[in-house]
Amino acid sequence: MTRARFITSVVAGFIVAAAVVVSAQAQSPAEFYKGKRLTLITSASVGGGYDQYARLLAKHMPRFIPGNPAIVVQNMVGAEGIRAANFLYKVAAQDGTVIGGLSRNNGLAKFYDVQNASVQFDARKFHWLGSPQQEIGLFVLRTQKGAKSIEDLKKIEVVVSSTTRGAPTSIYPRMLNALYGARIKVVDGYGGSQEALLALERNEVDGHVSGGSSAAFRKRIAPWLKSFAKVILQMGMTRDAAFPEIPTAIEIMPTTEGKQLFEIAFAEQVMGRPFVLPPGVPADRVQALRTAFDAAVKDKALLDDAKAQNMEIDPVTGAAINALLDRVYNAPPVLAARLREMAK
Repeated sequence: MTRARFITSVVAGFIVAAAVVVSAQAQSPAEFYKGKRLTLITSASVGGGYDQYARLLAKHMPRFIPGNPAIVVQNMVGAEGIRAANFLYKVAAQDGTVIGGLSRNNGLAKFYDVQNASVQFDARKFHWLGSPQQEIGLFVLRTQKGAKSIEDLKKIEVVVSSTTRGAPTSIYPRMLNALYGARIKVVDGYGGSQEALLALERNEVDGHVSGGSSAAFRKRIAPWLKSFAKVILQMGMTRDAAFPEIPTAIEIMPTTEGKQLFEIAFAEQVMGRPFVLPPGVPADRVQALRTAFDAAVKDKALLDDAKAQNMEIDPVTGAAINALLDRVYNAPPVLAARLREMAK
């Protein structure tokens, strides 16, 4: 092949490729999604609360997406959701065919640890679809030691179970120590929430401060609350209707700074069980999937299905989550530094 013919073939190839890209971009969301199979990558293992919400969404959301594509769930566990978040940010297709189901603490991972090299994503650049649930964590305490309220923990030391030092199950108790004067010893290293709860059940520890309270979690602790344990505090922006008499951590804080710090920390709770799109997805597909998500979480069929599985539905929009993250990352430097120090 002569040099001229080679150059001509290369140019022709670029023209064809460009035409394909332009054609794809010119498609409406309905045209693009028709006949497609989307992948929903969840950072959770099979059978857990996050996985349960991912499969609920995959079942009902396709009816509301233009073109009615199918959605299949793929589990990608590791590093408290960071593995999946990195994949979505750097590797996954950016065309709207991949949805992510992340851990709620992934949104603040870089906020708490700016130098964490394992976090290879900017949470604010994801297109958040929303969450079907806003979380409220619960401080569950065995009462044998005599401590029956959060006020008692200023005088009586208790031991609580946690997974890792960077998890809410560890950060929240340490914040209570620093801002409220509680005497809580955190034992990190449990393999997961189920192991941490098993330690409480076996009386290896005195309590557990959960980051959330899924249907499975509530079912697990229900018999304990009738015998050897009680809920003494709620970890969220508002009180859960199931425990109307139990205060939130924000309510008991003695200082304005303490209240503000917990409000920042509880941004994760608002995100609940979040779903995202990679940052490069075209705007019209982002809007189509956000609209489909918002419709699905209000749909009677999904709500009935969730009720049958004892799943809570209290949705928050993707736009609200993006706005919340912007506020958190733009928090006054003094507050941000104090919270980061307590989270170390």
